[in-house]
Amino acid sequence: MTATAMMSMAHDERADLADFLATLAPQDWETPSLCSKWTVKDVVAHVISYEELDKVGLLKRFAKGWVVRANQVGVDEFASLSTQQLLAFLRSHLQPRGLTASFGGMIALVDGTIHHQDIRRSLGRPRTVPPDRLERVLGLVPGNPRLGAGRRIRGLRLRAIDVDWTHGSGPEVTGPGEALLMAMAGRRAALADLSGPGCATLGARMPE
Repeated sequence: MTATAMMSMAHDERADLADFLATLAPQDWETPSLCSKWTVKDVVAHVISYEELDKVGLLKRFAKGWVVRANQVGVDEFASLSTQQLLAFLRSHLQPRGLTASFGGMIALVDGTIHHQDIRRSLGRPRTVPPDRLERVLGLVPGNPRLGAGRRIRGLRLRAIDVDWTHGSGPEVTGPGEALLMAMAGRRAALADLSGPGCATLGARMPE
């Protein structure tokens, strides 16, 4: 897949997220998401928080808090914005730029898809992820060291039942591709949608 195609997918994922966010009631924005300690509003702030950083700004953020903590710094910087201001910012940044445009838009596509589901699942508002997008993200996650998927799925065979995707070898974990994606990303809630002899091992490797 070309970088242009992946960037297009990232754009479309953000557009879908923005359209969904426009349907939320005020209390929905304050609902705890699947991301530990973050509300729906916090997750949206995170998704957009790297968009306008230049190299100097990025270095300053990482100086405030390396890796995971830097994500919180970004959320805190957007905390004063209203939900409508966050949505407007997202709509004006559907095309990834800054850090999220790195690797041909891979960061924006992977993070955008996972965080969209963090919000959807927490609100009980499921969707069908477009199959081409889902297959692409599934293929990108196992080797992504930032997400920690490799250690969670080591020695297991993952098989999606709704898209053409398998990974690894060993005791099998099967289910919808979206649930496999979220489980690889460490979301324990996704385990309820999965089955197979490898599920207990995968669950044991999840954060509490």
